[in-house]
Amino acid sequence: MQTITQAGSFNLGDRTVQRMGYGAMQLAGPHVFGPPKDRHAAIAVLRDAVAAGVNHIDTSDFYGPHVVNQLIREALSPYPADLVLVTKVGAVRGDDASWNIAASPDALRRAVEDNLRNLGLETLEVVNFRCMLGGAGGVTEGSIAEPFAALARMREEGLIRHLGVSNVTAAQVAEARAIAPIACVQNQYNLAHREDDALIDMLAAEGIAYVPFFPLGGFSLLQSTALDTVARGLDATPMQVALAWLLHRSPNILLIPGTSSVSHLRENMAATSLTLPDAALAALDEIGK
Repeated sequence: MQTITQAGSFNLGDRTVQRMGYGAMQLAGPHVFGPPKDRHAAIAVLRDAVAAGVNHIDTSDFYGPHVVNQLIREALSPYPADLVLVTKVGAVRGDDASWNIAASPDALRRAVEDNLRNLGLETLEVVNFRCMLGGAGGVTEGSIAEPFAALARMREEGLIRHLGVSNVTAAQVAEARAIAPIACVQNQYNLAHREDDALIDMLAAEGIAYVPFFPLGGFSLLQSTALDTVARGLDATPMQVALAWLLHRSPNILLIPGTSSVSHLRENMAATSLTLPDAALAALDEIGK
């Protein structure tokens, strides 16, 4: 079995995690809604990830909803001592699978309680506030002080150990940090979408983790001749090269590629052993310019 070899580790709050983690979103049904097509396969992916050395899993109770957290509990509880489960709040799912803002103090408390119950925990290790000011899509400026302060109060109560923010601007990161310490920022970032370059460098200097989602562009896959050419030259997949580039980009980047397939999981894990020559790095860096 492929295990984590060269990715190294970084701090997530006061825990040290392997930089190659796992994102559990794809374990739900189509459009991240409803149960998985194959429950046994979903359980196997989670167990295989932990067996390979993953100790950082990203999830949310609005995946399913509830389905993914319940799968995690079934597959992995009692949890390994070094496993860090990171969840997010700020949205709920409609009966039509829509993504709806749920950022009032009462809604956030219900979300935290749902995560605790479905994961079978007394305290959540890390909770990201997912900013939905721009709807289910992109990042939008605006104050996140009220919802983040509500989560900070739950942190003081002991329901949450560490806080993070997701889908946010640099100004919103600063606003959150003025209210309570943050352990991580989770935003879209990849070879072609590099708006957060300055933010990543600032967070690295502060020892704060940056967790990119959509490493290959999300639902609209990154189309890049340069990426395909580099991948062929290294006898690797484009996804492996994209993940390896992210690991090279900054030591505070933690990866959470998601999949519902054990074979795909093992392909992703192999990216930690992939060395990118200088010529390959130069070609890849040009994609985002």
